Amino acid sequence: MKRPALFAASAMALMGLSACGGTAATTSPSGCTTAGLGASRAVAKADPRSPASPATQRMAASSATPIKAAWIYVGPTTDGGWTTAHDNGRKYVEQQLGANVKTTFKENVPEGPQVSQVIEDLVRDGNKIIFATSFGFQDAMDTAAKAHPNVYFEQATGYKMEPNLAEYFGAAEDADYLTGMALGAASKKGKIGFVAPFPIPEVIREINAVALGAQTTHPCATVQVVWTNTWFDPTKEKQAAQSLLQAGVDAIGQGQDSPATGDAAKSANPKVPWSGYDSDQTQYAPDIWQTATVYNWGPYYARRVQAAIDGTWKSGSYYGSLADGFVDIAPFGKSVSATAQSAINAKKQALISGSFYEFTGPLKDQSGAIKVPTGTKLPLVADNASLSILGMDWFVQGVIGNPKGA
Repeated sequence: MKRPALFAASAMALMGLSACGGTAATTSPSGCTTAGLGASRAVAKADPRSPASPATQRMAASSATPIKAAWIYVGPTTDGGWTTAHDNGRKYVEQQLGANVKTTFKENVPEGPQVSQVIEDLVRDGNKIIFATSFGFQDAMDTAAKAHPNVYFEQATGYKMEPNLAEYFGAAEDADYLTGMALGAASKKGKIGFVAPFPIPEVIREINAVALGAQTTHPCATVQVVWTNTWFDPTKEKQAAQSLLQAGVDAIGQGQDSPATGDAAKSANPKVPWSGYDSDQTQYAPDIWQTATVYNWGPYYARRVQAAIDGTWKSGSYYGSLADGFVDIAPFGKSVSATAQSAINAKKQALISGSFYEFTGPLKDQSGAIKVPTGTKLPLVADNASLSILGMDWFVQGVIGNPKGA
């Protein structure tokens, strides 16, 4: 995630590429006896590659001169979540490629037109490959790619591509499901809270996956959502978490960039189990920590920079998975029971093997109406974007909140 603050789901569906409050009436999961939604699919590992850019060979770095690589961040490198994880990936590139690369980064860059000047400055400074890590940077990256054919551009969670602009993200929903299992097992009342950034498909499928996972370990579990409309604002995040705690949730998760939700959870009386996001955040609240969806950006970044060095870089869309290690769950906290850990690890292996897929029907929406028929697997993309992973704009049964963010 970052993730589309303004997401063109219809455009995404047509292109077949990956991205990346108030309450509404809801009903509890039918029967409340679900022990899992058994189904199968091949784990999404799409890595389509388009023909090499005509500029590939002339863009290859000299073996005697280190290539300059740059990252653009929407938040601070110290956010303890999304940007920290990306910056760890940048450091991994330095460790792996050594003297062959010189890296730089720009942090706290606002989404929108402001990023254009940042990109131009990085190009002027001689950077030959530039990674943008928030969806709101996409338009500026696309414009820059067209203006600078001798530079490689990589956009996280986007959908636009050019001969020298690639897109990358991963199947975080699988790890989200496992995180939901941990929250369900930790909740005594089955009332789970979730602090969410923006009402976009990436976040909506995250919440749905958490809810479905929670319902396997705690039948009848609900997930109540509060929207913050920000990726990183610890004050807003903590206030949103506190509102959920006051509403009576007894386990809480998040899709935010900071561990502020955990700060609220550990200050509650009694303390409330908490799952994080983006990074292993155990250190912030070890007594209540459950797990988190995490991203391993480093190997992807190293491969792409090396390809730029070798002159083999190609545009394309990459969607990593549990199977290739791009997404995973963080180490379990000490309060996660052995029984819960065993169940989660078993489901993780099923997701990796393809013998289980969380978004297989029957799936009902908040009203209780069948959204995905029995045996049907929600595809990554579809003509009807709403009925796809990457265009999901509806909540499953058991989620309390408005998927439009109102």
